Amino acid sequence: MLYYLFEYLETQFQFPGASLFGFITFRAAFAMIISLLISTIYGKRIIRFLQRQQVGETIRDLGLEGQKEKAGTPTMGGIIIILATLIPVLLFAKLDNIYIILLIVTTLWMGTIGFIDDYIKKFKNDKDGLKGRFKVLGQVGLGIIVGATLFFHPEVTIKEKLPVEQQQELLAENPYTEPVKLFKAEERSTKTTIPFVKGNEFDYAKLITWISPSLEKYAWVIFMLVVIFIITGVSNGANLTDGIDGLAAGTSAIIVLTLGIFAFVSGRFDFSDYLNIMYIPRVGEITIYISAFVGALIGFLWYNTYPAQVFMGDTGSLTIGGIIAVIAIAVRKEWLIPVLCGVFVAENLSVIMQVSWFKYTRKKYGEGRRIFKMSPLHHHFQKSGYHESKIVTRFWIVGILLAIISIVTLKIR
Repeated sequence: MLYYLFEYLETQFQFPGASLFGFITFRAAFAMIISLLISTIYGKRIIRFLQRQQVGETIRDLGLEGQKEKAGTPTMGGIIIILATLIPVLLFAKLDNIYIILLIVTTLWMGTIGFIDDYIKKFKNDKDGLKGRFKVLGQVGLGIIVGATLFFHPEVTIKEKLPVEQQQELLAENPYTEPVKLFKAEERSTKTTIPFVKGNEFDYAKLITWISPSLEKYAWVIFMLVVIFIITGVSNGANLTDGIDGLAAGTSAIIVLTLGIFAFVSGRFDFSDYLNIMYIPRVGEITIYISAFVGALIGFLWYNTYPAQVFMGDTGSLTIGGIIAVIAIAVRKEWLIPVLCGVFVAENLSVIMQVSWFKYTRKKYGEGRRIFKMSPLHHHFQKSGYHESKIVTRFWIVGILLAIISIVTLKIR
């Protein structure tokens, strides 16, 4: 909203300083500051409100150290993250940008699913919360919306560089040719980026056009299935990671900040030209959303680090996972998720491996056996005697390492 106000003041009255709102970096900085203030200052008030409503966490006895002390800690703290993200975005972002619209829809959609789940647990006294099939149905629904929008919307495009010969001709005619003129016209495409591979691009349409070129018109089906799979996987991964104080929020902040770098460089033709990466018009505006989101996560950590004063609940964890998935798909870096979201992947795999092995051995030997002392993975380390603060810190370090590896892929082919 402020963007449009200051744009009007600049064009009509040449208001001093109004032109600053045209810069993404300026608006991103303010979005982060405002989100930090909202999450830290008003976060305390929300926690007190949750305490008055007796929205306390019910702790199952899993035999973990310090577990009983957590009973009664307010949950549904994801509301803090959602509000601290959306308010700065509404103030500083271009609200007609398709990527911003998509992320706002994702936040509200996944936040609603998570809120319903937490509400059923706390106020309906059903510890299982929202049935799993309804959660998956909600995730699939979001995947269809996101997939259809990214495939069919006319403003979701890429600009590829001209062939080398044409670039050389243009530069020979004029050595000072603007970098933007070295790119082709905008086009809708199902191309994405594959890390560590020469010519690091892949077109989802090729998954069916190898059968027959005429099948290209059905590429949207493949694309939507991929989007649904990613959103479901990442949101569930974030949900599983939210098991000890500060783990999900801190790890997610690292992931989202890294995606912010990808969004910023992919949305600028000069950086895209220099790094030889895919130029995605209008995607740079996501930087505003990401800055607000990172600020909200860091502000939430103020109250969520050990010993936690509030838990995010499914209201927060499902929302975080959905947002990360949609940003990764929008900046066409979804193939980096196994690396960048390595912590989420490890948590997911630990549960899958534990359950699968237990069922297999019970069927074969008559009693179930376990690979880990407990799953998800962070509980295994708790059972091994590590304090949760040490586990969280080391998971953060691993997350930073994976983020650095992901950023390096901008140049490694």
